[in-house]
Amino acid sequence: MKRLPFCLSVLAIAITLLSGSRASAQTAPELIEKGDVHDNRFEANAALNYYLPAEKLEPKNVELLLRIARQYRHLMSDVPSNAEKIRLGTISLGYAQRAAALGPASSDAQLSPAITYGKMLSIQGKKEQVEASSRIKVSAEKSIRLNPQNDLAWHILGRWHQVLANIGAVKRTLGSLIYGQLPTTTNEEAIKCFEKAISLNPGRLRHYIELGRTYAQMGRTADAQRYIKKGLAMPNQEHDDPELKERGRDTLKTLK
Repeated sequence: MKRLPFCLSVLAIAITLLSGSRASAQTAPELIEKGDVHDNRFEANAALNYYLPAEKLEPKNVELLLRIARQYRHLMSDVPSNAEKIRLGTISLGYAQRAAALGPASSDAQLSPAITYGKMLSIQGKKEQVEASSRIKVSAEKSIRLNPQNDLAWHILGRWHQVLANIGAVKRTLGSLIYGQLPTTTNEEAIKCFEKAISLNPGRLRHYIELGRTYAQMGRTADAQRYIKKGLAMPNQEHDDPELKERGRDTLKTLK
């Protein structure tokens, strides 16, 4: 009877070693499948627990790299510190750029760096913003050339036009003198992109909210209210939807 605790300890160790062996023996597709369950629930850290080991097995798997980049973007949204957002964004960008390099014919891979640059834009310095701006446009346009049906690429391009169209003349001149030439564009170009995105995927609320915000910048209050309210009425489906809705509500408050 005195040997029982020792036997139980040996048994526990054996079970642990066996479990670890089984876990390490999982294939990359098996790990990715398990990670996808958490990705669909927006559980970024839990998803990375499977995606990162899978990456060690398949470091050139473009779709896996895109998944990992997306998790780090999600984590960016979930932390309050700008320094931590930059750190996570930099990691995300690294994976996105690897995916783009490995997938030159993949529309999603070419778009991924643009998405990450876009999320980092508001918390970067002016010089970094100017540099990132040109990269966002190049990535989005390349993504569209590869797949004209990629509604998210049209959205990202629309955001690029929307932001650049509303930089004041003085700020643009000073920015060009200090950081380099800033591109010029119009709100009308942004509208074309958002309308295209809606035609391709009418179920994505972000397209409506950003189209409405563009109309708000143009002073077209009725159109702005109509599209923003339409987006706000749609159910949340993506990780950033609550944040986008808050942006839409903030814009509505400014309209008279």
